[in-house]
Amino acid sequence: MIRSVTALAASTDAGAPPDPGFGVYVHWPFCLSKCPYCDFNSHVRGAAIDEARYLAAFKAEIAHRAALAPGRNVRSVFFGGGTPSLMRPETVQGVIDAIGAAWRLDPEAEITLEANPTSVEAERFRGYRSAGVNRLSIGVQALNDPDLKALGRKHTAAEALAAVKLAAALFPRFSFDLIYGRPGQGAAKWRRELAEALDYAGDHVSLYQLTIEPDTIFERLRAAGKLELPDEALSLALFETTREVTEARGLPAYEVSNHARAGGESRHNLIYWRYGEYAGVGPGAHGRLLTPKGRFAQETERHPEMWLTQVETEGHGLVESVALSREEQGDEFLLMGLRLSEGVDPRAFEKLTGRDIDPARVASLIEDGFLERDERGRIRVTAMGAPLLDTVVADVAA
Repeated sequence: MIRSVTALAASTDAGAPPDPGFGVYVHWPFCLSKCPYCDFNSHVRGAAIDEARYLAAFKAEIAHRAALAPGRNVRSVFFGGGTPSLMRPETVQGVIDAIGAAWRLDPEAEITLEANPTSVEAERFRGYRSAGVNRLSIGVQALNDPDLKALGRKHTAAEALAAVKLAAALFPRFSFDLIYGRPGQGAAKWRRELAEALDYAGDHVSLYQLTIEPDTIFERLRAAGKLELPDEALSLALFETTREVTEARGLPAYEVSNHARAGGESRHNLIYWRYGEYAGVGPGAHGRLLTPKGRFAQETERHPEMWLTQVETEGHGLVESVALSREEQGDEFLLMGLRLSEGVDPRAFEKLTGRDIDPARVASLIEDGFLERDERGRIRVTAMGAPLLDTVVADVAA
């Protein structure tokens, strides 16, 4: 049951920024094992998953969101998790077909699936391509076996590189993830590993500095003094090394953790960061939908079996659908948009909220060297401000 729905008097387009597009996020919540750093909504099950039953539930949720937001042109679909590469290609095909039946699926839509590079999962790559997936995002995470083991990964470095090569041969576009700031990893070691990884890169890579999230195995290990992480100085050196190496190789950062050649940016993630509209389906999925009553923040039931039962009984898995005030929308707009190297357009913020971004705060942060205005008047975080992004964004949005 939806806990709360607050109607806004504003119409759908009142105060809204220019439309960055519409996307659909599909969450597959199952994994072979839980990685010690992971706080995502992922679950391990000993028994086989009834994919036919989950596919029927996905179809019901898609139909429900289409009733709330009809007539959309879907520019991107993203299968995330969990581990979507545990899904059968036929299940992926069924979800894509349901999206195309509920809305208009743009002929040039980006359809991304997250995949792990174990040899078993890589065998499904051809099936995903036949199902309509045209972009693969591969969870490589490290290029040496000891670190992969420490990260709880089930693949080897050799399997990871084989999967990347296969993705390059099968898909028009692909990306892979690496985690840096791992225990015992210095800047010189990371530079060598990143340089090797970029030899295999296509038009996009995602490079995440390891953070310790609440309620994870790594948090408990750190609390027990069994996990040694880089100090502040080394963390900064690793961040700067990442920016330097990727830019030199033609994949500059377009977002704090994402790097791409021109035109290779993740179109789906740009919808989020440019504050576009997206539907979220599956256990624990989030969405932002525009309705005649305003912009709604939505969230589904996190527990997979409870979500499944709710969809089968109520026709959707939503547990929250709340209309956002213009002030809340402005905060989200800044929190997302200032992650991008392109920054944010103050005029879009004014249209969204009915007010200017606090000029005194902006002027102070520009004077201190953390923000700048480009030739178009956009506000963006500087190279000096980038390592302190969360603090800078919080200051602007306060």
